[in-house]
Amino acid sequence: MSHLVWKTLTLSPVVLGVMVFVSASAIAVGIPSGSQNSKAEIAVTTASELKNFTANQIKPTDVNQQLIAQVQPDQNNQNSLSQITSVSQFSDVQPTDWAFQALQSLVERYGCIAGYPNGTYRGNRALTRYEFAAGLNACLDRVNELIATATADLVTKQDLATLQRLQEEFKAELATLRGRVDALETRTAELEANQFSTTTKLVGEAVFAVTDNFGSDDNNNTVFQNRVRLNLQTSFTGKDTLNTRIAAGNAVGLTLPGETFEGTQTFNISPNTNNGAAIDWLGYYFPVGNSQVYLVATGGIQSDYVPTNNPYFEDFDGGNGALSTFASESPIYRIGGGAGLGVNLAFGGGSTFKPSLTLGYLGSQANSPSAGSGLFEGNYAALAQLNLNVGDRLSFAATYVHGYHGAGSALFDAGLVTSAVVGTQQANFVGGDNPYQSNSYGLAAAFKPSEKLSISGFVSYSDINDLVADNDGEVWSYGVGVALPDLGKRGNVLGIFAGVQPYLGDLGGSRPYHIEGFYKYRLTDNISITPGVIWLTNPGQGANNSDAVIGTLRTTFTF
Repeated sequence: MSHLVWKTLTLSPVVLGVMVFVSASAIAVGIPSGSQNSKAEIAVTTASELKNFTANQIKPTDVNQQLIAQVQPDQNNQNSLSQITSVSQFSDVQPTDWAFQALQSLVERYGCIAGYPNGTYRGNRALTRYEFAAGLNACLDRVNELIATATADLVTKQDLATLQRLQEEFKAELATLRGRVDALETRTAELEANQFSTTTKLVGEAVFAVTDNFGSDDNNNTVFQNRVRLNLQTSFTGKDTLNTRIAAGNAVGLTLPGETFEGTQTFNISPNTNNGAAIDWLGYYFPVGNSQVYLVATGGIQSDYVPTNNPYFEDFDGGNGALSTFASESPIYRIGGGAGLGVNLAFGGGSTFKPSLTLGYLGSQANSPSAGSGLFEGNYAALAQLNLNVGDRLSFAATYVHGYHGAGSALFDAGLVTSAVVGTQQANFVGGDNPYQSNSYGLAAAFKPSEKLSISGFVSYSDINDLVADNDGEVWSYGVGVALPDLGKRGNVLGIFAGVQPYLGDLGGSRPYHIEGFYKYRLTDNISITPGVIWLTNPGQGANNSDAVIGTLRTTFTF
């Protein structure tokens, strides 16, 4: 027994050096960040902006990281620890202390403190008492493993006494660390026993909205509506994401002159209006080299995989962006939807110049085997977009969409086939009940001159070719928005958007102008309140139609 104790003490200087190296490497590991609670987390803009899924669970490897985070409450940068090369780098050990001479002796006599395996030292910061104690604690756990390789003549009796005093010096820190390790192990075991899934996490959003039209020609009552989205995000490799979203709501759009869709707001988009639950999105993202692939079985829209270049207004029809579907993104991204495939291809480029190409195909009736339906014979939209990011503040996009639309189908339907989500009645049903083809072209740009200002805009043009009669037409739309992020409080957004909703150019006459203002105020990290106003002139492209003034108070809960 005495021989075992002697070998343990003999091994202490070697273990001390090993533990300093091992603990430094463990402490330098970063703590992974959590995922964001929105569809924007999943949608990919360029290959350099791929959103990788991070499971919101505590893994066994996280224990050491959380331990270090807890025992370093005064450290501003926990990830910058580097291997020490001199005793003078100990922040709590002064040259006049006995520990200074003791440690210096160990360094010089036994070479306990060595560099990293790559031959570097990186000695640019001090080691604290807790960091030292954390390494010592880890070292003592390994003593039994190293005894077999130790020799009895490594140290002197004086060094043994010094080591004993060092361990007594850090006695309090060692006790604190061991208590926290026990607490973390207990917490980890509890989470593992009760976790929802090792691969899936739940992201939810609930929207409450009070809205009304205050125009002179108003047949609407004040309404209180809701929509709920529950998204199960599953990752199988850590870099892919399967989204299974369940939605329910009772929100319907306001009735405006001319049977127009111009008053549609983002929370009006739901698979039903009676609070019945349904799967409204089932999509899978996965990387292939530098590219990101998007495979969707239902509920897909173009903006799921293509950059819209409309920051702070775009929230993928969620409850934290613009109020209206028109202000949230260019109408060209509302052409088609459903099931299909999208891919974002990144080109070679420097850190400033970042081009990419996005290609996609979505079929609105892909699930139906009936004649005139299916993935290729039913309504579809094929998209190609060239993206260009110049630094982090300037982005451009040039878009082309070719679509086929069956009898009675709306142009800007987002895959809903018979009903539109933006624009006038005339713009969506140029050919009436006849099938038609569309060739659409769009330009979009976003400029962020500072962290407190963002300017974005778009223009789109659609050439409509009636396949039965001579009912061809041209549909135009354009708009520009200014956003002031973090106004009054971090996370707040003041947005002002103005433009012309999709209209049939051949009719001439008055254009349906759209002016919108909203202010999203964050009450907490998970609750925001957004009051806003939408002013529509000449709705339905009718010069005699009274203006509509829509007021909305939207409350959004994310979890």
